[in-house]
Amino acid sequence: MDASDLKMFESVARLGGMNRAAEELNTVQSNVTQRIKRLEDELGTPLFDRHSRGVSLTAAGKRLMPYARDIRNILEDARRAVTDDGTPAGPLILGSLETTAALRLNQHFTSFVSSWPNVDFTLRTGTTQELTDMVLNREVEGAFGCGPVDHPDLLTDPVFNEQLVILSAPGFKNLDDVFARPDVRMVVLRRGCSYRQRMEEVLTRRGIVTPRILEFGTLEVIVSTVAAGLGITMLPKTLVGHTWQSGNVAVHTLPSTEASVETVYIHRRDTRQSSAAVAFLDMVRQGMTAQAAE
Repeated sequence: MDASDLKMFESVARLGGMNRAAEELNTVQSNVTQRIKRLEDELGTPLFDRHSRGVSLTAAGKRLMPYARDIRNILEDARRAVTDDGTPAGPLILGSLETTAALRLNQHFTSFVSSWPNVDFTLRTGTTQELTDMVLNREVEGAFGCGPVDHPDLLTDPVFNEQLVILSAPGFKNLDDVFARPDVRMVVLRRGCSYRQRMEEVLTRRGIVTPRILEFGTLEVIVSTVAAGLGITMLPKTLVGHTWQSGNVAVHTLPSTEASVETVYIHRRDTRQSSAAVAFLDMVRQGMTAQAAE
């Protein structure tokens, strides 16, 4: 058993078929089938159950899979380290909260792509929990999410500090009026959203333990629902500046202990950051420094 055998095994297991693995590995199916059979003979146990839909892991295959995945990741990290000469190039896949992408990162995309034309940049959005899982599964190199993030395999670097506010329909003059409603409803993104969790904590401290929930997939729908008087939400104050000024919603400030939230850059402890990721993070930090100096 060698690294190439485990790489082929991992590909078959992940894709669920010999033919699909062959396509990914740029070889023929017969070669994959023979190599897997040879690996099974060497180990003295079947690793896959064969069926009409493809293959699935046996109990032994499931036990082998974490080691094969680690080998694949180590080989990929080694390849990237050798080919990365310090000049940003190649694929860069990062994750971000939707709010952070709109508020803090959008302004840097054009400059970054212009500065480093050999970088193929992809940004994926999600909740903090989803982004954390993406980093752990190596689907993204790093991600901008809400701190704190506590996991032994992850490191976090502080990047931004946001001030959160409560949004309500224009008719409410203060938070006491908002919280006095007998049917307070939270208008939120899907479960795993850090702002949703923070708002639940704010309401709980005020004796509202089980508020009704309206859940939507985009910020635009959330803000329009709040403007229509159907509930309240929590977002960074800077993000809702235009909406606030237009009078569509009322913005209610919170005590600093409840309002302040840190956005952190999440990355794996055991993986070297590429030059492209470092360059993008540096550009974002420089932009924040320039804004603070204005």
